[in-house]
Amino acid sequence: MRKFIIKTLGCKTNQVESALIAEILINNNFLETNNIKEADYYIINTCSVTHIADKKNLAYIKHAKKENPQIIVVLTGCMAQLNKEELLKNKNIDIILGNYEKNDIAKILNTNKKYSVSNIFSHDVFRYQKLYHTNRTRASLKIQDGCNNRCSYCTIPFARGKNRSNSIENIIEQINLFASEGYFETVLTGIHIGQWGEDFTPKSNLKNLLEKIEETNIKRYRLGSLNPQELTKEFIDFLAESKKFCPHFHLSLQSVCNKTLKEMNRNYSEDEIKELILYINKKFNNVFIGSDIIVGFPNETIEDFNITYKNLKSLELSKIHVFPYSRRKGTIADRMDNQIDTNEKKQRVELVQKVSKNKLQNFLSKNINTENEVIIEKQRDKKTGLLKGITKNYINILIDDEDKYKDTIQKIHIIDFYKDNEKLIAKIVT
Repeated sequence: MRKFIIKTLGCKTNQVESALIAEILINNNFLETNNIKEADYYIINTCSVTHIADKKNLAYIKHAKKENPQIIVVLTGCMAQLNKEELLKNKNIDIILGNYEKNDIAKILNTNKKYSVSNIFSHDVFRYQKLYHTNRTRASLKIQDGCNNRCSYCTIPFARGKNRSNSIENIIEQINLFASEGYFETVLTGIHIGQWGEDFTPKSNLKNLLEKIEETNIKRYRLGSLNPQELTKEFIDFLAESKKFCPHFHLSLQSVCNKTLKEMNRNYSEDEIKELILYINKKFNNVFIGSDIIVGFPNETIEDFNITYKNLKSLELSKIHVFPYSRRKGTIADRMDNQIDTNEKKQRVELVQKVSKNKLQNFLSKNINTENEVIIEKQRDKKTGLLKGITKNYINILIDDEDKYKDTIQKIHIIDFYKDNEKLIAKIVT
């Protein structure tokens, strides 16, 4: 029986797709292994959102061939889609699959076809593949693919194509299957989930989908990243009334400076961001609000950065994921003048990271001596040996208790910080 390993880089969508790849291969008489020396195939599901991601992909390819010179390296994902011609020259890569071809992997491996990458924009329909099993405690569900936006720094639309939405019927079927398999939570993911339903006739939207999910047997659901303009007051009001929605938002802000937002081709303003975050905090108690920020964008002067920096300090966010701008060939931003020096970008990243650390500490502090609900994971925390889980509002919790609580929902009382100050210790309320 042929054996395979999957290495997944990047977003939650890639993680879902890797689980699907594994299930497809297993159903076609392949065997998954963790031992690279005995594997026949090394499948790398790549990310290409930054040049650092590209370097990681190439490093894993080189490592695989070094550990097992006979292994067949299969490259798929966004890097494979974007750089197919260049990658064909790499002698360490044996098979290249585009993003759309992932579901055909068993058939392609059986034919040993070297190259299968179609024009991603030629596809109008979401490829649905039911997923029966996942190793994760929270089952992620891909509700759409692609993106119709054209942010000036981003190549993802060219790697993923136009927005294509999974149908309500398929999504509800998958969620009910997860619930019947014992999963308590599903995470709705995709490349741009805020565009779900826009490609339907007649058009639909994410709120319409969530209204149907409220009727399923799943106990709770969580949303992936959203753009600010997609979170209307009506939508937030609906989520605030939900008994199943986890009060956890991840906002794709990228900047909080009007000039930079305009040059990024983001269609919202500083004031709209401020109003949105105020409204979310008004409607939810102890809500987790994470955000993505890019610093060192071309033409971002120190004055522009300071506007973003001061706004971030004043906003009631829980955590900030900050990235230095990464040049991507073929984008508008790559052709812009006034590219920012690497050291300057690094300094700006460090400043925002300090703000993020303080905000996370403040948020966690507010949750000490409160009660919450946690899904305890299947595996103990590797570093501490304690039970671990995530609350509805996205706090990492450690619990000193018995194995019988694994893979259950428990009511907990949060006691204090754990020593790394990014997790909290709790006890189960019996």
